[in-house]
Amino acid sequence: MRMELRVCKQCYEGTHGNEGKTAITRDMVACAERVREYKDLIGLDSLYIAKVEEGDVGGAEALPAIVAHIENDQVTLADTQLVMEDGDGNLLVYPEPEDVLEVLTRNIDQISDQTRQDVTVELSAESAELLT
Repeated sequence: MRMELRVCKQCYEGTHGNEGKTAITRDMVACAERVREYKDLIGLDSLYIAKVEEGDVGGAEALPAIVAHIENDQVTLADTQLVMEDGDGNLLVYPEPEDVLEVLTRNIDQISDQTRQDVTVELSAESAELLT
């Protein structure tokens, strides 16, 4: 199985001015980095993390799926999403931050069951609220 997390680079860096979204974006990246560090324990082949800049056409590093929606009669590409590919080549795409966090934290829980090391990631209040 392969995974790819794509996030808005400006949100991650905090230049959009939305502190809540910045906190959630940073938490998603921190969780993905932790999963990538221990990926072998849960049978994950790879986990890519891409920070997408405005104007990028989806920012795909490895998995060719791009989520779009229609907003004010215009197609808008999603700048945040988690894409997973199973062994059969099927793609699952999670474009909502709460779903992305849910999948990543479940992977961390699975890793925690496989090791004695502390693999927890301290989540912001904004991310914790999304998960409740």
